[in-house]
Amino acid sequence: MAVPKRKTSKKVKNQRRTHKKLHVPGMVACSNCGELTKPHHVCRACGQYDGKQVVEA
Repeated sequence: MAVPKRKTSKKVKNQRRTHKKLHVPGMVACSNCGELTKPHHVCRACGQYDGKQVVEA
């Protein structure tokens, strides 16, 4: 069984874990209603995409 020879320092431990974090997705305001949506997705509030009515809301 592998046992570390020395204690892992806080710096090394934290450097190893830099990618383990929550991130907020980038959001943009809908050009029609102003609701926050993901870019390149249909607006859930009004159903528009790229200035066109795609889904009946």
